[in-house]
Amino acid sequence: MSEEMSVDKLVSIFIKMRDARDEIKREADDKIKDIEAQMNTVNQKLLDLLGDQGADSIKTPHGTVYRTVKSRYWTNDWESLYDFIAESDAFDLLEKRIHQSNMKQFLEENPALMPKGINVDSEYQVVVRRSK
Repeated sequence: MSEEMSVDKLVSIFIKMRDARDEIKREADDKIKDIEAQMNTVNQKLLDLLGDQGADSIKTPHGTVYRTVKSRYWTNDWESLYDFIAESDAFDLLEKRIHQSNMKQFLEENPALMPKGINVDSEYQVVVRRSK
């Protein structure tokens, strides 16, 4: 009986701590969003100033502002991209990582098919659900 009470007390403490952490995160996220909105306004004004002056950088007593180009790439046609990568032998265009949940499902469905060179790190974790 005392062991159950001990577990119950630990669960209660865990939930209170998790709730407190989550509240702090929410408050911090709200503050960060406000600051980021203000920074975006200043960022746009700086971009406009650099553009108006035809400059890529401006040095001030407080610091130097630079204008750079940031590019992102994506596809809506993965099949064509895979074909292109294979035809061009350009496999370095892809990131080297394993889709965790798909690999887990594959290994569960095919326990005899372990890919060569694959590493697995499994550990127990505690999950606490609040009572209704």
